[in-house]
Amino acid sequence: MKYVAMTQRKDKPVAVRPPKKRGEKAFDLWLQRGLHELFDDIAKEPIPEELLNIIEQDRKN
Repeated sequence: MKYVAMTQRKDKPVAVRPPKKRGEKAFDLWLQRGLHELFDDIAKEPIPEELLNIIEQDRKN
């Protein structure tokens, strides 16, 4: 398989990566599961009203 650099493409630029090795896939799965276990409860918490107000003010500017 030939990889083409983004600067050589005529159409939309697309990041091209070589396929992942089996060990890399296993590590990615382990990391994803670990991060979900650690942070899913936090991510499900409601966003504080003060932070929502700051975001809304920033959007207006």
